[in-house]
Amino acid sequence: MKTADKTTDLRRGVDHIGISAAAIIHDGNGKVLLMQRGPKARDENGRWDIVGGAIEFGESIDDALIREVDEELLAKPYDITFLGAYDAHREHNGDKTHWICLLHSARIDADKVKIGEPTKISQLGWFSLSDIPSPQHSMLHKALAAAQEAGIIQ
Repeated sequence: MKTADKTTDLRRGVDHIGISAAAIIHDGNGKVLLMQRGPKARDENGRWDIVGGAIEFGESIDDALIREVDEELLAKPYDITFLGAYDAHREHNGDKTHWICLLHSARIDADKVKIGEPTKISQLGWFSLSDIPSPQHSMLHKALAAAQEAGIIQ
């Protein structure tokens, strides 16, 4: 499968709307797994976020979500449930960006979780709603609200 090429392709989220598959990874007991974005993450470096990324052309939503979780956490998700979608309007390097996030919940084997992209992810942690760390990704509040509404996080 061909992935986006920075020199020849339009910029997703800038030149056209980008679409991402993301997941609130949870333990089934009210805690969620968050990752702190590393120095080579595309944007919002140092901020806490959920797992996810762009859906590649020709890739199914489910395949994209499974790929992203595997790339970022070196684990396979299960009990995947679609929670909803939201618009992510932001600014990055002076450009207005627009992404649509297809948000899911999922579980993983916590014993197998490792940082799969160490330049893009600085650290991982399990958190309840009362101890979500800062600084937070600018869209994290939308994902957490959906997780609260679904009864995933307490």
